[in-house]
Amino acid sequence: MITHIVLFKLKEPTASNIAAAREKLESMAGKIPMLRHLEVGVDLVRTERSYDVALYTKFDSLADMQAYQVYPYHGEDVAPYMRSISSAVASADYES
Repeated sequence: MITHIVLFKLKEPTASNIAAAREKLESMAGKIPMLRHLEVGVDLVRTERSYDVALYTKFDSLADMQAYQVYPYHGEDVAPYMRSISSAVASADYES
Protein backbone atom coordinates (compact mmCIF):
# COMPACT_ATOMS: atom_id res chain seq x y z
CA MET A 1 0.00 0.00 0.00
CA ILE A 2 1.00 3.60 -0.51
CA THR A 3 0.19 6.20 2.12
CA HIS A 4 -0.22 9.80 0.96
CA ILE A 5 -0.38 12.52 3.63
CA VAL A 6 -0.98 16.19 2.84
CA LEU A 7 -0.96 19.08 5.31
CA PHE A 8 -2.66 22.37 4.50
CA LYS A 9 -2.01 25.74 6.13
CA LEU A 10 -4.94 27.95 5.21
CA LYS A 11 -4.61 31.61 4.24
CA GLU A 12 -7.51 32.45 6.54
CA PRO A 13 -7.91 29.67 9.14
CA THR A 14 -11.35 30.63 10.41
CA ALA A 15 -13.67 27.95 11.71
CA SER A 16 -15.87 28.22 8.62
CA ASN A 17 -12.91 28.02 6.20
CA ILE A 18 -11.49 25.00 8.01
CA ALA A 19 -14.91 23.30 7.93
CA ALA A 20 -15.25 24.03 4.20
CA ALA A 21 -11.77 22.58 3.51
CA ARG A 22 -12.59 19.47 5.51
CA GLU A 23 -15.90 19.04 3.69
CA LYS A 24 -14.23 19.44 0.28
CA LEU A 25 -11.58 16.83 1.10
CA GLU A 26 -14.10 14.40 2.59
CA SER A 27 -16.25 14.76 -0.53
CA MET A 28 -13.73 12.57 -2.39
CA ALA A 29 -15.00 9.48 -0.54
CA GLY A 30 -16.82 7.23 -2.98
CA LYS A 31 -16.01 9.43 -5.99
CA ILE A 32 -12.47 8.26 -6.73
CA PRO A 33 -12.25 4.49 -7.31
CA MET A 34 -8.54 4.05 -6.54
CA LEU A 35 -8.84 5.75 -3.15
CA ARG A 36 -8.77 2.92 -0.56
CA HIS A 37 -8.79 5.01 2.65
CA LEU A 38 -9.59 8.63 3.33
CA GLU A 39 -9.30 10.47 6.62
CA VAL A 40 -9.36 14.22 7.21
CA GLY A 41 -8.31 15.82 10.48
CA VAL A 42 -8.32 19.33 11.86
CA ASP A 43 -5.42 20.50 14.02
CA LEU A 44 -6.21 20.77 17.72
CA VAL A 45 -3.03 22.40 19.01
CA ARG A 46 -2.98 25.52 16.81
CA THR A 47 0.66 26.48 17.38
CA GLU A 48 2.82 28.58 15.06
CA ARG A 49 4.22 25.45 13.38
CA SER A 50 0.85 23.71 13.06
CA TYR A 51 -0.93 23.14 9.79
CA ASP A 52 -4.71 23.52 9.87
CA VAL A 53 -5.99 20.46 8.00
CA ALA A 54 -4.48 17.02 7.38
CA LEU A 55 -5.43 14.59 4.61
CA TYR A 56 -4.49 10.93 5.13
CA THR A 57 -5.11 8.60 2.18
CA LYS A 58 -4.09 5.09 1.10
CA PHE A 59 -3.77 3.48 -2.33
CA ASP A 60 -3.02 -0.06 -3.51
CA SER A 61 -0.02 1.08 -5.56
CA LEU A 62 2.08 4.04 -6.60
CA ALA A 63 0.38 3.89 -10.01
CA ASP A 64 -3.03 4.23 -8.32
CA MET A 65 -1.81 7.23 -6.31
CA GLN A 66 -0.51 8.86 -9.51
CA ALA A 67 -3.83 8.17 -11.25
CA TYR A 68 -5.64 9.81 -8.31
CA GLN A 69 -3.58 12.97 -8.81
CA VAL A 70 -5.05 13.47 -12.30
CA TYR A 71 -8.46 11.89 -11.70
CA PRO A 72 -10.98 14.56 -12.80
CA TYR A 73 -12.72 15.11 -9.46
CA HIS A 74 -9.40 15.46 -7.61
CA GLY A 75 -7.37 17.19 -10.32
CA GLU A 76 -10.02 19.61 -11.59
CA ASP A 77 -12.07 20.30 -8.45
CA VAL A 78 -10.54 19.37 -5.09
CA ALA A 79 -6.85 20.16 -5.69
CA PRO A 80 -7.43 23.59 -7.30
CA TYR A 81 -9.81 24.55 -4.49
CA MET A 82 -7.34 23.50 -1.79
CA ARG A 83 -4.48 25.35 -3.51
CA SER A 84 -6.62 28.49 -3.75
CA ILE A 85 -7.32 28.61 0.00
CA SER A 86 -3.88 27.46 1.24
CA SER A 87 -0.81 29.52 2.00
CA ALA A 88 1.35 26.38 2.33
CA VAL A 89 1.01 22.69 1.51
CA ALA A 90 3.33 19.85 2.59
CA SER A 91 3.10 16.19 1.68
CA ALA A 92 4.72 12.82 2.31
CA ASP A 93 4.25 9.61 0.36
CA TYR A 94 5.56 6.26 1.56
CA GLU A 95 5.11 2.51 1.32
CA SER A 96 3.03 1.13 4.14
